[in-house]
Amino acid sequence: MQSQNLLSEINSLISSNISKEINARYVGFKSFEKKPEEDWFSELCFCLTTANSSAMMGIKVQGALGFEGFYNLPLKKLSNELRALGYRFYNRRAEFIIGARQHFGIKAKLGEFADDRQKRQYLAENVKGLGFKESSHFLRNTGHDNVAILDRHILRIMHEHGLINVIPKTINAKNYVQIEQILDRFLPSTGLNHSTLDLSLWYLKTGKILK
Repeated sequence: MQSQNLLSEINSLISSNISKEINARYVGFKSFEKKPEEDWFSELCFCLTTANSSAMMGIKVQGALGFEGFYNLPLKKLSNELRALGYRFYNRRAEFIIGARQHFGIKAKLGEFADDRQKRQYLAENVKGLGFKESSHFLRNTGHDNVAILDRHILRIMHEHGLINVIPKTINAKNYVQIEQILDRFLPSTGLNHSTLDLSLWYLKTGKILK
């Protein structure tokens, strides 16, 4: 079975030196439990900038602006900064970042929910610019283990190994959950959680370990 081939690839990765890098990245995610609201807000804005873009671009923007830029720059200046960094949708994304400022304190707010997927629902419904994928990304990066990040790389590797028959042209909340449930069922065979599985699949597809 194709899924067995994927499992074999994951097992080989787990037994390689790359697993140390994956575990180090994972420890970084888990450290967010002790980080202040400023770091959580910066990470929220990072995830906003990855939408219709890339993690590499998001890392570039976050490194340049940090919390101070995300939280304090006025709209026009923020838009200009994004444009100067080579970000494509600089006006729209600047608007989303400005709007996200009302959610400063998101760490405490999410603490009101016991379940990771309830937290994701809240984020997707209340933070403009975050869909299920970006909300899952933010949760994973802040130490939550029970959501899948269904970006194009993960969907492609799932398709290549027969976990899904087709890659949907569009992802909505309904089919996102349906595909996530496939990974839920695959997960126990790997001995991983959604966070470390995502890092492993991403590496298998891209050769990179980002965030």
